[in-house]
Amino acid sequence: MFIFKLLSFLTGYVRIMVRGNNLEKFINMAAGRGIFLWDIKRLDSRNILVSARLSAVHPLRHIARATKCRFEFKDREGLPFLLSRARRRKSLLAGAAVFLLGMYMLSSFIWFVDIEGNKKITDGQILESASKAGLKKWVFKWNFTPSRVESVIKEDYPEISWAGVYVRGTRVKIQVAEKVIPGVRDEHPAHIVAAKAGLIKEILVLSGNPAVKEGDTVVPGQILISGIIPGPGLSIEGENNPGQERSGVMENTIVQAKGLVRARVWYEGYGEALLEEKITRLTGDEVSRVCMKIAGKEIILKGPKNIPFIESTGESQVKKPLQWRNISVPVELITEKYHETERYTEQRTRGQALALAEQRAMAQVSRVMPSGSRVMVREVKEVSVKNPENLVRISVFVETLEDIGVEKQFKP
Repeated sequence: MFIFKLLSFLTGYVRIMVRGNNLEKFINMAAGRGIFLWDIKRLDSRNILVSARLSAVHPLRHIARATKCRFEFKDREGLPFLLSRARRRKSLLAGAAVFLLGMYMLSSFIWFVDIEGNKKITDGQILESASKAGLKKWVFKWNFTPSRVESVIKEDYPEISWAGVYVRGTRVKIQVAEKVIPGVRDEHPAHIVAAKAGLIKEILVLSGNPAVKEGDTVVPGQILISGIIPGPGLSIEGENNPGQERSGVMENTIVQAKGLVRARVWYEGYGEALLEEKITRLTGDEVSRVCMKIAGKEIILKGPKNIPFIESTGESQVKKPLQWRNISVPVELITEKYHETERYTEQRTRGQALALAEQRAMAQVSRVMPSGSRVMVREVKEVSVKNPENLVRISVFVETLEDIGVEKQFKP
């Protein structure tokens, strides 16, 4: 069917209204002579609408005279008619040709140059090396070769171990990988601060100065491990004022704080479930169809014309098979799939509703609780109301043990 409709579009087809008292004879004679008619629609007892290929129009005239029927053209579709309309509009064709030429010229330039992977070497330095090999904005694509640009970048900067240049339309992406020298660490002054409120249960300091101890309650943003280590003889005030000068006392040491801080953290969740609930579900029946959209007009290549479901949910996928450089031909292939749905009422016992409400409350907690947290305490409580309702309410309290420390840089 797909091949037939595609050939009909390429060769052209017409939509004909046939009038007469011998409509069945007209259709039978056409079929007997090998003329295929489709999309046959009866309007009344003396009128029908049919579709036929352009090559079948002349034989259909003889059949109409033999059956004492008359027909008139209602619509003309297909590539020959589109070309005929276009030939009558020469200025439109000239404008389209100029437009396509302009699009081709614009797509031949490099408009954007993106750089990824560089940390120590700046974008400007990489762009300067690329321009030596002919790559820069507003240059023609054929004025440079990606391999040449890659070689020049690696020659100019030995600290780059790999470089890749990719051309995608009018955009060029330069990706680089800088060499990593073993044993050299990119450290920066930083504190370990609390990401959330909690009760300190365990603290392990790898570098830095502990600012809290086990049993302390902390709030978000509070320093847990300080990146300022006071020198010998400095008091707490000296640590808080690292710029303070004291005679005969060593200065503070600035480090990147590292360590592990575990704390007890509390979460609350709430969930509810109806004892009687109206739900929409899938029945398992589905239909698919494939359409071709050309210049705003859709041609159904496969599948039903009308969706046979009263209620349904659908999904579609659009593909543009004909693309060249940055120029898109107005042809789209649309694949649609529809799933039939139905509504029904689900009855739950009180126990089932309580279990579902608890599951929803725990799901709410799990969304904010980080992975790897160890649950220490979990309390489930039903929320009671004065008047009986068609739903149950559950409140969940969870206590976890988790690492709450996050790094926060600072300027000494």
